[in-house]
Amino acid sequence: MARKLFKRFTPKPETIRNHKSLQLVAHWLHDPNLFHLNRYSVSMAFLIGLFWAMVPIPFQMIFATTFAIWWRANLPISVALVWLTNPLTMPPIFFASYKLGTWLLGRRPESSHHQSFAEWVGQSDNLCGELSLFDCGGAWMQWLVSGFDQLWHPFIKPLLVGSLTIGVIAGILGALLVRLLWRVQVTLRWRARLRERDQS
Repeated sequence: MARKLFKRFTPKPETIRNHKSLQLVAHWLHDPNLFHLNRYSVSMAFLIGLFWAMVPIPFQMIFATTFAIWWRANLPISVALVWLTNPLTMPPIFFASYKLGTWLLGRRPESSHHQSFAEWVGQSDNLCGELSLFDCGGAWMQWLVSGFDQLWHPFIKPLLVGSLTIGVIAGILGALLVRLLWRVQVTLRWRARLRERDQS
């Protein structure tokens, strides 16, 4: 039952192999072991997929795919779970991660941080002016570095701390839940066989 349930909602291997974001690792995606459905592969897929879904970085699918290949987890489930964070769910998830991060770091979000963020973004309007292409690129890099340094403590660090914490907890709970569901299903099937044998 558990295997049929996961198979029903899992993307097909062709969908994963042909996804344009995964062409960098396409030569690894023909291993049939990456598409098996067993207790280990599915539970590890939940661990990997839920963790990377909560991490606020681009190319989450590539990271999930890499870890699925490395840990021999079910690849379609690992990738599908990353899609839990999409344009509709990202704002509440990452806001909750940021709030958790500020709490774990013992900080309080301040309105001045939001003002400094707005001022930093506003600086991008007049970065280049009449600069050459080379100087303009240097100005952009300097702007990004200064922004990262300015925003690291008030925004980025709490967001990463909260996201990694939620990712670890969600991944572990997901893996444990899958293993529990698998064990319950095996136990129920075994008991049903015993009843059938006793009745025969």
